[in-house]
Amino acid sequence: MPGRTSYEPGTFCWADLNAPDPDAATAFYTGLFGWHAHVDPDPLVAGHVTLTLDGDLSRPVAALMPMIAGAPPGTPAFWTTYVSVADVDATAELVRDAGGRVFMGPADSGELGRFALLFDPQGAVVGLWQAKDFHGAGVAGEPGAYCWSELTVRDTEGAGAFYGTVLGWEGDTGPASHTEWRAPGGTTAGWMVRMDERWPAEAPPRWTAVFAVSGCDPVAARAAELGGTVATAPHDIPAGRFAVLDDPQGGRFSIIQPDGRPDAGSR
Repeated sequence: MPGRTSYEPGTFCWADLNAPDPDAATAFYTGLFGWHAHVDPDPLVAGHVTLTLDGDLSRPVAALMPMIAGAPPGTPAFWTTYVSVADVDATAELVRDAGGRVFMGPADSGELGRFALLFDPQGAVVGLWQAKDFHGAGVAGEPGAYCWSELTVRDTEGAGAFYGTVLGWEGDTGPASHTEWRAPGGTTAGWMVRMDERWPAEAPPRWTAVFAVSGCDPVAARAAELGGTVATAPHDIPAGRFAVLDDPQGGRFSIIQPDGRPDAGSR
């Protein structure tokens, strides 16, 4: 089956993991999701691993790599999700004007594309991606593949103003606990969860990558068997059955078993 080759500007297109021990991370995620690992032979990107569902490199689902240079000792693994944009440099300027901070880039990633990494005003990290030869995940929404990104944050109105200015997202950031953001073209871009008194005071705002699975409970149990932690046990939400997991190096991600509705994969 051909891989996906385009993403609407303003929608998430890719997820990658920075890990202190890439070999251990590869073992965990291939054991959890059945992913195939492809080590990049280019010495300029030593340790970069492309992950696929079926071994077809034209249909990647994610990637992992060593911890970014300069990270303090003891920094846990972390997933970064990337939003497709038409002009990463122009978007980076909007980030700065809206109160965010660009801490890496904009810079070229060879002929693949151009990227930047940013902190939003509340400290959540997200990436920007301007495609050249690489548009993003070749598979999305299927079991074992990236499904969506979710922001957990305390000031939802502030987040709405920031992402509306920077990415053109629209969504009701009123009193509801969950907000669906839509890209300028109308496609669901992501989701936001309001952090209330049930969240520990020390819990930071963050973007979390969510992966689709065919069985939430067995995948959560398997994560624990492989040395991970079930941070939030499997439970039902309107879109299906959901859990939050930490890999053995502290990388947080979520899984969703969609409930079968046509729109379930979008939330």
